[in-house]
Amino acid sequence: MMLRARSHGWLLSSPYLVYAAVFVVFPLAFSLYLVFHRWDGMAAPVFVGLGNLARLVQDPLFYRSILNTLEFLVIHIPLQIVFALLFAVALNSITWLRGFFRAVYFMPVVVSGVVVTILWQQLYSYDNGVLNTILTHLGLGRVPWVTSPALAMPSIALMATWKNVGLYTVMFLVGLQDIPAEMHEAARIDGATAVKRFLRITVPLLRPTMTLVVVLSTINGFSLFVEPYVMTGGGPLNSTLSTVLYIYNQGFYFGHLGYGAALGFVFALIILVVVLIQRKALESA
Repeated sequence: MMLRARSHGWLLSSPYLVYAAVFVVFPLAFSLYLVFHRWDGMAAPVFVGLGNLARLVQDPLFYRSILNTLEFLVIHIPLQIVFALLFAVALNSITWLRGFFRAVYFMPVVVSGVVVTILWQQLYSYDNGVLNTILTHLGLGRVPWVTSPALAMPSIALMATWKNVGLYTVMFLVGLQDIPAEMHEAARIDGATAVKRFLRITVPLLRPTMTLVVVLSTINGFSLFVEPYVMTGGGPLNSTLSTVLYIYNQGFYFGHLGYGAALGFVFALIILVVVLIQRKALESA
């Protein structure tokens, strides 16, 4: 009877096992195989040992892409946290049309990244974009939002924040609603101002949510691809060349699939180390 139950269990779980084998285990194993080979997707793979990793160490564009991605994170994560928390506090303090506003904030999250990027491309257009049109009507000069190497990545970070802030607003809102109202009421009776209640009660009790938001923002930020791919193609002067875009270019544009696999594995290790350090720092703070 027990053997029969076990066989039924394996049978019921077999669709997921097949899915995991085909779409998770095999791609990872094949990517690891490609790390040590040179392959263009057409001819047979050629074993190169540590050649791809040696090339990676000497690749200045890889380091540039890492720095670009870190620049994006340094701008994007603080903006994401500040605006998401502000929106969550505002939503938590109202009851009228809360569901409507929550849906409005969350809507950009479910919109295709390509659609959002094309929309902001029109906003950022130098000659007739909405933002520069407003600036010229105010008597100010046009701003090269995505054509200046200094402004291109901050502009992309601002756009990414607008798209993703709704997700983290909902997370913070859930965390705020889990805080007992009695704690705020007792602090108010004791004479604590709204700012003190926020800093002494809300922020400490939101620490688990804050940790989750920072980790997810970091992982999502490291996966930056659609925005620079559609809006700038990595330019100008490689200033928006993210690491994922660089891996994509090497693997599928230039046909260096083995080198792309090596880049991907090294980049995954970098993300793991950053997230672990980040989580440790947040939990010990």
